[in-house]
Amino acid sequence: MLVAAAVCPCPPLLVPEVAAGAAPELDAARAACADALGVLAAARPDLLVVVGPAGADTRGRHPQGTPGSFRGFGVDLDVTLGTVENVVPNGASAEDGGTGRTGGTGVTGANGDDRALTSGPGRALPPSLAVAGWLLARVGWAAAPVDGLGVEETTETARCLQAGRDIAGRARRVALLVMGDASACRTLKAPGYLDDRAAPFDAAVARALRDADLAALRALDAPLARELKAAGRAPWQVLAGAAEGADLTSGLLYEDAPYGVGYLVASWS
Repeated sequence: MLVAAAVCPCPPLLVPEVAAGAAPELDAARAACADALGVLAAARPDLLVVVGPAGADTRGRHPQGTPGSFRGFGVDLDVTLGTVENVVPNGASAEDGGTGRTGGTGVTGANGDDRALTSGPGRALPPSLAVAGWLLARVGWAAAPVDGLGVEETTETARCLQAGRDIAGRARRVALLVMGDASACRTLKAPGYLDDRAAPFDAAVARALRDADLAALRALDAPLARELKAAGRAPWQVLAGAAEGADLTSGLLYEDAPYGVGYLVASWS
């Protein structure tokens, strides 16, 4: 059952070494993410599942200890998803919260490709989960085993919702760290240029996360999200599925659009 969730943005710029001279501009976002992770730890989860956007080559499960890197962003910095030392021993896995009970994530690609459920040996983390790994290391996460799931941008809403339901059933007390950015079209210099639909879209997402409005998250327009380059749509809908019946309280900790990209931090518990 889902007992807590944190929603964080996932730009590599959140990592100070990547942001370099611009690092102070995201200090408030980093602090909000740390606060949200503190709420997750306080919920005493048996399992933390990290969900974030991924490409076709990095979608699917990423077990605890999977490596990631920011070398592609010009920084000699490596991370892992959770600590390698605390990987759950043989006979149980991070996927089952250490209970020995296994089950799939329920996520496939938009075409039903079950390869989205698996991770091949030697795969690196997608950037979103690498940022999550950095955030977890920054707060010294040791509250529960960690498992990761990369969700492809084109994953259908129904599949996202089912993935969330499956995740919520993987342990008695499940926490979610949901990585994803809002639109990238808020200004003329934004990665996706200016789109007048971006600000209303982001405002609707912010309200839904602030109020734990599952119906609003389920109703997010996937084609519009793709046009606005809102990479968080699929992970947010995984959250909506996981939170069904959980009756969590919620709050929005951070909302801004530096660099023309919408960044949101929320906490549910």
